[in-house]
Amino acid sequence: MSSRLEVWAPDGLPEVAPGDDLAGLAVAAVGADLADGDVVCVTSKVVSKAEGRTRVGDREDAIDEETVRLVARRGATRIVRHRLGLTMAAAGVDASNVEAGSIVLLPLDPDASARDLRRRLLELTGANVGVVVTDTAGRAWREGQTDIAIGAAGIVVAEDFAGRTDPYGNPLAVTLPAVADELAGAAELAQGKLAGRPLAVVRGRADLVLPPGEDGPGATSLVRPEGGDLFGFGAREAVVRALAGAEVDRLPFGAPVPADELAAALARLPDAADRTAVAAVCFAHGWTWEDWQRRDGRA
Repeated sequence: MSSRLEVWAPDGLPEVAPGDDLAGLAVAAVGADLADGDVVCVTSKVVSKAEGRTRVGDREDAIDEETVRLVARRGATRIVRHRLGLTMAAAGVDASNVEAGSIVLLPLDPDASARDLRRRLLELTGANVGVVVTDTAGRAWREGQTDIAIGAAGIVVAEDFAGRTDPYGNPLAVTLPAVADELAGAAELAQGKLAGRPLAVVRGRADLVLPPGEDGPGATSLVRPEGGDLFGFGAREAVVRALAGAEVDRLPFGAPVPADELAAALARLPDAADRTAVAAVCFAHGWTWEDWQRRDGRA
């Protein structure tokens, strides 16, 4: 047995304008090539253009509007938590591949956009396909960017291997390939950044495509909830937020840790009597200084 994956990105998709039938444009570009089990990947930018999410205005103001909170800052670069839950640079606001002076915001609801596109493609072609709405994102600890799924419909977005065993009999505990992101990355290889190919078709993973009428959990299910990420703040921002101790900043640090874990962290401080430092460490671990004093028998 062998496994084969095909990816192609057609030329000929015209400039997309607000109100355009994106599914109709896609069918015109792909032609009769679309088949059951294919996955159609489309960039968020053309989805946003079709949905009227392009505007003239200040990019920084748009970033502010789309941002839930700041995660990290390096000079002028802001990594933020977007209103969709995504953590990304500049809240996904883009000024490339668009008329000078204009900016493009992410779709209001990429999963809903994917569902609409999937339903329309089925109407036009009779093919049961999955749909992924893609966008470019950086990765912690690594240079460069890759495309990820920010919207999805009709596909399994993550394969859960927990509880299975590998060929050697070893149990798999937390193996969860984010296949929607992998499909997005594969599509970007065929699309390229400057070739004007915002659409790609991936063939060879029909096992991931759900039956008609079943859209699945969408790409939203891949977003960790606030407090569930080990890196809720950047390194510098975390120090400042912990020292400031604002109640609104508590959730990104995660759930309160057991007392012994907090005690171990406090033991690393050079001065255990430094109340400011102790309070900051307590805050970062989900505790208050007062609660720790009572727990420690000092209050």
